[in-house]
Amino acid sequence: MPILDRCHARGAPVALFALFALLTLGAAGCRHAPASADSAAVSKPPASHAIPAPHVKLTPGVAAANPLAVEAGLEVLRAGGGAADAAVAVQAALGLVEPQSSGLGGGAFLLYYDAQTGAITAFDGRETAPAAATPGMFLDDNGAPLSYQDAVTSGRSTGVPGAVAMLGLVHSKHGRLPWQSLFDAPIRAAEQGFVVPQRLGRFANSTFAQATLPDARALFSRPDGTIVQAGDTLRNPAYAETLRTIATRGPRALLEGPLAEQIVARTQAEPRPGTLTLAAFQPAEVQPLCRTFRIYVVCVPPPPSSGVGVLEVLGLLERTDIASRGPMDPQAWLLFAEASRLMYADRDRYVADPRFVAVPVEGMLDQGYLDSRAQLIGDRATAGAPEAGTPPGAVMTRSGFDATNEVPGTSHFVIVDDQGDVISMTTSVESLFGSGRAVGGFFLNNQLTDFSFTAVDAAGRPVANAVAGGKRPRSSMSPAIVLRKADGAFVAAVGSPGGSAILAYNAKVLIGLLAWDLPLQDAINLPNLIARGADFYGEMPRISAELSAQLAARGVALKSGRGEESGLHGVAVRGNPPAFETGADPRREGVWKPQ
Repeated sequence: MPILDRCHARGAPVALFALFALLTLGAAGCRHAPASADSAAVSKPPASHAIPAPHVKLTPGVAAANPLAVEAGLEVLRAGGGAADAAVAVQAALGLVEPQSSGLGGGAFLLYYDAQTGAITAFDGRETAPAAATPGMFLDDNGAPLSYQDAVTSGRSTGVPGAVAMLGLVHSKHGRLPWQSLFDAPIRAAEQGFVVPQRLGRFANSTFAQATLPDARALFSRPDGTIVQAGDTLRNPAYAETLRTIATRGPRALLEGPLAEQIVARTQAEPRPGTLTLAAFQPAEVQPLCRTFRIYVVCVPPPPSSGVGVLEVLGLLERTDIASRGPMDPQAWLLFAEASRLMYADRDRYVADPRFVAVPVEGMLDQGYLDSRAQLIGDRATAGAPEAGTPPGAVMTRSGFDATNEVPGTSHFVIVDDQGDVISMTTSVESLFGSGRAVGGFFLNNQLTDFSFTAVDAAGRPVANAVAGGKRPRSSMSPAIVLRKADGAFVAAVGSPGGSAILAYNAKVLIGLLAWDLPLQDAINLPNLIARGADFYGEMPRISAELSAQLAARGVALKSGRGEESGLHGVAVRGNPPAFETGADPRREGVWKPQ
């Protein structure tokens, strides 16, 4: 079965197959395009671009944001579990050791690569607004948007937590071990205590609003009332009890029963009580969104994930000569910045929950539309913020400007099992320590603040990502899996936390790996550059003064203050002869370890 068919083997629309046929025929035709613009139709890679053999054996192991979480996953793999089993253990452990970023009370997107069939499946565990949510729920009594701090710490900010239920769905389809056996390692760590990591110690002692609230103080206080520091041993017996409940009652334990009642009660407390209800939530198995880039097929989750933005950046850059340049070339970074700005303009305007609004996914990735957008990329950065385009199928009556504030409180992990199955999963409680409200030793998310606080923009146009009952907020989480187009060979699985910057982080590592042929770790280590609207943020410690000056001469005046908090993790097969590679972001505490 052809690889694009396998990516969509479970009921993909006929129109999607037709689109892929067009992808293999249409030429790019942009002014920056290299001599062979018809990259989607390439049957053989350039001689300099080594690609993996179809049956390179993947090394079983785990890459995650904390060594304790990695060990929890490895313990499951060593016991005979597969990737789906290990993911449950990793998520449970992350909620203990990095509660500032992820946990049981949040949501997630997951891609699953089945080595036996070559198929990729996407799973949507994104939080959902309660049925009683209204477009004005984040407005004050005068109709003005709440401050971000007031909204985040309110009871209204919490959506139905979907990560655990989603993992239950994945486990039901791909798990090997009994559900109740997957929590042993994080339960031991919660009861016996674990060494407080640097990041948790830093954020627990920070002045972020959530860290100063009573629930956080209770979780992180020593017996003398002071806050734990990095290197201290921290116990969380309430979390251990919660994990036992989930192990016993199953993956819906947070949605039905005593834990669910505690969650609802905590969100109904002042200030600004919410209207959360839980039992109706269902995670979803969905078709991944896949497109070709050079000799590869890149797959991401569909909306409300913003993975379409990653594919749009790649599509725009494929119409430039970025592949013939490299990471030391300022023109390459200009191209990356301008493609990012065009993507963010489109993403911010159009991407939302497709069950509620028409998201022009096909239009945003349409060959003609990408051609026209790529024509806007010149030799200098355009002045001001670029406007969103008008992709085919866009419903212009719902195209208001959306200024949603996305905070980087997220994590990413990758798992490979002994059968070669691979999971790439991004998981989040949204802001640092979510809403700052906790039950059972874990924090509740504040993901509903990923909605636009206003339902219309300044021009009176409806905003696609406005609040509605039962709606899932737009997310930047976009885990990716890459296959070789010619035969479906596994190439890579990557992803990152980072709020709205996730799209830039993921695009950067994919360009480094797939266009510049860098080793995966080198691609992760590349400096981060986030270009959105009129702003250019750069990871200044990793960008030389010379490169910064050359970019400034091209109109890209880099500012510091964002871009330092990526947490990219991944695995890849590359080189000649092909070899298995792994990567973990040195900007955080993540590691890869083999089984």
